[in-house]
Amino acid sequence: MWSMILAMRKLSVTIAFVLLAGTGCNRGGSQQTASAAGPAGAVAPQAKSNPMEIEVTETLMQRLKLGEPSYSQIGASISVAARLEVDETRVARVGSPVMGRIIELDVLEGQQVTAGQLLAVVNSTGLSGAQLAYMKALSQEQLAERAVGRAQQLLDAGVIGSAELRRREAELSQATAEVTGTRDELVVLGLSDEAIARVRDTRTIDSKARVLASRSGTVVQRRVTVGQVIQSADTLAEIADLSSLWLVADVPEQAAGSLVAGQTVEAEIAAMPGHVIHGKISFVSAIVNAETRTIRARMDLPNPNQKYKPSMLATMALKDPTQMKQVVPVTAVVREGNTEHVFVQVGPSRFLLRPVTLGEQFGNQRVVIDGIRSGERIVTDGAFHLNNERVRLAIQGA
Repeated sequence: MWSMILAMRKLSVTIAFVLLAGTGCNRGGSQQTASAAGPAGAVAPQAKSNPMEIEVTETLMQRLKLGEPSYSQIGASISVAARLEVDETRVARVGSPVMGRIIELDVLEGQQVTAGQLLAVVNSTGLSGAQLAYMKALSQEQLAERAVGRAQQLLDAGVIGSAELRRREAELSQATAEVTGTRDELVVLGLSDEAIARVRDTRTIDSKARVLASRSGTVVQRRVTVGQVIQSADTLAEIADLSSLWLVADVPEQAAGSLVAGQTVEAEIAAMPGHVIHGKISFVSAIVNAETRTIRARMDLPNPNQKYKPSMLATMALKDPTQMKQVVPVTAVVREGNTEHVFVQVGPSRFLLRPVTLGEQFGNQRVVIDGIRSGERIVTDGAFHLNNERVRLAIQGA
């Protein structure tokens, strides 16, 4: 019995020894596998670097200029087509006061005239009729005056009563009023006091109406010819004082939100390249043109030497009040595709090509709308060469 128990204990020890030996062999195999895997993990490919970043050499670093975006007083502007026009407050439209046929015309476009100068002669039957009515009224007045005189004599002689005298005095008053009315009509028809006095004294009719310049200036338009029949409402010519003109622009309504009188303006005449005119908006229309969707604005343009001519074409630049805005040099801007970028320093010699939103260019500066934080250092000069190096390294690493 004891011999069997002893034999079984020996068998248990032997089995335990074998199991322990097997376990040791497995651990050794696991260590060998891990050892073999170690070199393989060491050569596994690493994640690729950002292609928009570049680490520069000391040589290239010396070619770059760094700095922070600056701030400048910038006034936004918009350029619109403009034209020179006659100042409507300095224009006189000359017409004939009577209907008739033009028999003389002494005026040409571009001609300088003075106030009172003869421009045209019109033969008018209407003028003849008005003079005839005036002469008839004069005759009736004279008859009424003599009738009053005789009535006064008869009253003094006791032949008639005072009622008859008063009746004839009333007729005289009526005749005098008729003279005044017909004379005023001659004045309206353009006859001078001298001409009316001549009709009164000579009792002759002159059917020729003389059209005179109502102001001094330049004839900017002539609308009639000799032999033409005109109405009293027709314009024969336009005379303008060109010592001051209007520079007029039709501003798109989208750009007219801040348009106000007094706003600073710069203009350039197409026929005078490089000649810049400075001024201010004097008028902004309160109405939007429904067809063109524009708002009319104008500037008063002094023209003492008349070097500017009506209908000349121009470009008007409307400037907003200046504002402090962030700007970068144009040499800092890199264009990739349809996007503009700048190089931002992210390490002592490391730079990131970052997309930015830029506005208008003023001189050699671009306005920054978005993309650069205050205090960040960027490449202000040499960005073109830096980007070429970045592209070269990206191609090599591809």
